[in-house]
Amino acid sequence: MASPVESAGEKSAVLIAPVTALEFLGEDFLLTGEGPILSVYSLHPSIKECASLNVLQNYCIHGIRPSRKHQFGETQFNNVISSESSVLDKEDIIVFGGKGVRLVSFNTGAQCLTLIGPLLELQDWVLDIHWLKGQPHPLLGISLAHNAVLLLDAESGNILSFYSCVEMCLLYSALMIGPNWDSLVLVGGTVFNQLVLWKPTGTKLDGQSQVERRLLGHSGVIFSLCYHQKSGWLASASDDRSVRLWSVGTLGGDAGCGEESPTCLRVLYGHQARVFCVKLAANRVFSAGEDGACLLWEWGGEGKVGRSFRGHRSGGVRALAVSEGSIYCKEGWMATGGADGGVRVWRVSEEKKGSEETETQLDLGFTGQGCPKVVRLVDEGKSNRVLVCTDQGEVCLRQDDTWDVIWQGGAEFQSYCVMEITSVQVQNSDCNVWVCAVGNLNGGVQVFLVGQTGVGVLLRAGEGKIHSVLWVKGLFGGSWSWSLLASGSEGLVYRWTIKVIEDESGLHIQEETLLPFLLPPCAKRWLTAAVTLSQRKGLYLCGDRRGSLLLYNEREENDRRTDLQDQETENKQLGQGGPLSPISTLYGVHGKQGVTSVCEYQDLCYSTGRDGSVRILTVEENVLKVRRVQRACKGMEWIEKVLFLGSDVPEVQGKLLNERIEMKKIDRESASIAETRFVIVGFHSVHFVIWDPHRQEKLLSVVCGGGHRSWAYKRPIHTDTDPQAHTLGQGTLVFIKHGAVMASHSLASTENDVNGYTLKEGLHGRGISSVCHLGSLTKTGQFPEFWEVFVTGGEDTTVGVLAVSPKSGTVKVLSVLTDHISNVRALAAIRREETKGRDDEMNTFSISSLVFSAGGRAQLQCYQLLICLDEQQGQPICQVTQIAGHRLDEHWERKRNRHKTVKMDPETRYMSMAVERNGTDCVLLALGCSDGAVRLFRVTESSRSVDMLWESFYHQRCVLSVATYKLNKSHDRTLLLLFSATTDGCISVWDLTAVLNSKATVSWQGPSAPFFSIPVHQSGVNTLAISPRREMRQMEENVISLASGGDDGQLSLLHVKIDQENGDVSLQLLSHCTVPLAHSSPLTGLCLLSPTLLVSTSPDQRLCLWSVNSDGLCPLKVLFSHTADAAGLWAWLGQEGGAWVVVCGQGLQLFQLTETEMDKLNETVKRTVKEEERKKVIFPHISRTKD
Repeated sequence: MASPVESAGEKSAVLIAPVTALEFLGEDFLLTGEGPILSVYSLHPSIKECASLNVLQNYCIHGIRPSRKHQFGETQFNNVISSESSVLDKEDIIVFGGKGVRLVSFNTGAQCLTLIGPLLELQDWVLDIHWLKGQPHPLLGISLAHNAVLLLDAESGNILSFYSCVEMCLLYSALMIGPNWDSLVLVGGTVFNQLVLWKPTGTKLDGQSQVERRLLGHSGVIFSLCYHQKSGWLASASDDRSVRLWSVGTLGGDAGCGEESPTCLRVLYGHQARVFCVKLAANRVFSAGEDGACLLWEWGGEGKVGRSFRGHRSGGVRALAVSEGSIYCKEGWMATGGADGGVRVWRVSEEKKGSEETETQLDLGFTGQGCPKVVRLVDEGKSNRVLVCTDQGEVCLRQDDTWDVIWQGGAEFQSYCVMEITSVQVQNSDCNVWVCAVGNLNGGVQVFLVGQTGVGVLLRAGEGKIHSVLWVKGLFGGSWSWSLLASGSEGLVYRWTIKVIEDESGLHIQEETLLPFLLPPCAKRWLTAAVTLSQRKGLYLCGDRRGSLLLYNEREENDRRTDLQDQETENKQLGQGGPLSPISTLYGVHGKQGVTSVCEYQDLCYSTGRDGSVRILTVEENVLKVRRVQRACKGMEWIEKVLFLGSDVPEVQGKLLNERIEMKKIDRESASIAETRFVIVGFHSVHFVIWDPHRQEKLLSVVCGGGHRSWAYKRPIHTDTDPQAHTLGQGTLVFIKHGAVMASHSLASTENDVNGYTLKEGLHGRGISSVCHLGSLTKTGQFPEFWEVFVTGGEDTTVGVLAVSPKSGTVKVLSVLTDHISNVRALAAIRREETKGRDDEMNTFSISSLVFSAGGRAQLQCYQLLICLDEQQGQPICQVTQIAGHRLDEHWERKRNRHKTVKMDPETRYMSMAVERNGTDCVLLALGCSDGAVRLFRVTESSRSVDMLWESFYHQRCVLSVATYKLNKSHDRTLLLLFSATTDGCISVWDLTAVLNSKATVSWQGPSAPFFSIPVHQSGVNTLAISPRREMRQMEENVISLASGGDDGQLSLLHVKIDQENGDVSLQLLSHCTVPLAHSSPLTGLCLLSPTLLVSTSPDQRLCLWSVNSDGLCPLKVLFSHTADAAGLWAWLGQEGGAWVVVCGQGLQLFQLTETEMDKLNETVKRTVKEEERKKVIFPHISRTKD
């Protein structure tokens, strides 16, 4: 859940910001700081958010210090607070950040937060606060950023004492140690990359304390410090990517500053970027940094990494906390807070150690004859049995650490064979047996029971080589059973149904021959993957080695008998019982390297290939259609399959449906809309990788040598029915390498102590560049629902689809799109038809929109989004259909005579985008580009194409912002104007009317220059907003208000009249007003809520509301935004009065201007309008008197 904010100016605002502070209260509660919001999560009996409160107002929380804190084996010395709190079930907590300090009380019984006293604002930044003994009230030791310390009364806020160090340098981090003020020791990390230790009450020189110890060694500033009293260790985390451990002895109390000559025990290098946080425990070190990893260092073995915890997107980990259990090396909690706004917790313990970082791969000691070629797991996830087929025609089974030959093939199975296994249920029994199929070079396929090799049958699949054998479960003869597919020569795929029957003599295999499939002609003509579609009777989805996807229709015998007359011609050509040809083909869709897997889940089909992509498909009227493409991480081109996940939300633990027959229990309409979360399994160079595309992180990485080998993956035992992303990294990979059968770690491992939980899901970790509001979802009734839906584009190259519930503060990530290769700078959307749900009485609405995203590397993407409310769960679900994509470099490569033209700059970025509909099927996109061009594209939804219609390099400098305005004139005449703004502060206007509804848009040349241009700002114009002007309470369509914001902090307003004579368009400037210092930094976002109300934002973190009138701009209200580095905003009027504003930057914040607040603003605007009307009546009268 996100953090709801309450204040006088806004209501139920939702804040998503970097998590900058974490602290545990025992083993039961976790405190988090996100912006100024202090939140409390309950960890027992279930994980949930139980309280949230705005504590620091305009400051960001950087530290949380409970009064009963047990830190690294040392109980704090506030006995008064501890005894009183234990009786009242209350905990006093000091929260600080920036220059703000505040005392808060948390009631553990009622699970609520209460403010104690006012917000204290100091004159310097606070780096650390330490609870001290004091009578009758507790005292606080506060370390300041300029190497000073003050003593503060916690309740009254009075300063009792103040000391500074003789070195008045800037500190990046500080840590205070000691039971009372007289024995307090300060450890500071200076801007000079040093650690200094001094006592506020120690040796004085000119009234200032002296530095008593100085630790050198870091080559970067120190971000975090931690001290372990029992061992006398001090840990420091630095900008130089290292963690250093120092032996300083006992600090504080009678020991003072510890050892005379502190030594550096170890330097720990393992992070790939800056290290922000460090925590100490007995013989263990926890560290987290900008690379997004939290490392647990084991003290033994030269301080190597024991475990790596990852759970955040790009941007890194900003906060780290460990509970008492983790500190004492018992089972406890560890929590991380990320720059993406997410919070993750793990259970960690001492007993079970090891991960892929520390364990070596195990040789399973294969003892059979020949070289192993194929490896498979029997009872995957439930036992340790491994099945191997060798080049000598042997099948060996590993059980109880011993290898046994269970089947020996003849000479025809030597030198080459393929093998697949499956579990088959015995007819009229609940017993399952494992069946193995082995194919050879001569068209033979041996099928036998694993463990009972005497029960078997030899099948014939032609006379040539068997390229592959596949097991497929489907509906045959009215019952679910397994079929065996064998790819033979000439593109024929032979098929049999395989059943296991038990009679008095034992088990038997019964086979029935089916009509074969015929593959399309190609060089590599064999099948690599197949699945039956459970919701569509008789349909097979197959993939071949050429990379094509094929759809076959199984013809039942009874249907063929009744349709003999209709099939007479075909029977003459193919003969009765001829092979079946595909009814739908996507030729070479996965490239020339082939399809690796196909599967069906919740009425959607998924295919993978060695082209680095997962394709999500639908079958409409027996035609295969690609809904969208999901790519893996960069460099991961060899994808083997996808694994579907259960829900990753603690409150709702989803269950994986393993059997297709259970699909009938799912609402087919909802299932066809929603896409289930999945992870991608494949190879990245020499590593076997499990990649989570939703969180953009690797869950498992095993060095195995690459994809040209047989392998099998064993899931953790406890995740078979409820797979979670964070647990798949604990699975085991079994593979063949250099003639040996290897395992990533022991098959008998049941390790499940590293269980991660997502308390709060994160968004973009590197900042949000743009945001676009799609609409609202509402549901009335006994359990009403209200969701606002957004699309966000980030510097992490992803586009996110979010649903926000303002009432509860819940933020749900509906989809993450990863098609961009660079920063997503601009978003635009246009609504399609909005349809109601099936149950009109429940008022379930859906949103259907075309969404366009553009950014770096001159890349443009178009998606069709359908978002609706799931009627069963009341949660929004999203369907993404990829319409088209475009890149300028690829467009240039397809040009004729391109050698005569100058190649486009590969670093070109799309800076801004505007969208207009052109007819029922086409959309026009205008883009401002960094290479000085203004470009116009046409997107056709039906043909899924993007065409560039026009480009102009008139500006010769970066075009920062574009906007469009469409004016409907008489006689069905429509004007389309394009406004472009550049880095020189000029705004230009282009006439694009000719392109509207033109049948010759491809040959349309477009204007060579703008027909109107005016200098407005001293530097770049970052944002534009256009609206028809409201004059005398009436709208004037041909008079527009053009607002602009620039790098100079200036807000400008132009009133422009549009005239047209003899087909030529002209503009008349009516007025031009400016507010020179509207913001103290460049304006980055403007939006007109109405023709008379303007909203602006800036990195100065102010959200300003302005009244727009003929005389200019009048400030109405200023709100403070907790979103740093604001990059854009979007504002809209609510359905039931009021208005909403969303600001994006380093996070996202949603404001609601209540209906009462909007009424006050409207009254202010009306008063301004009345004054304008009175002036316009009086002014002519005065003029005539003077005459």
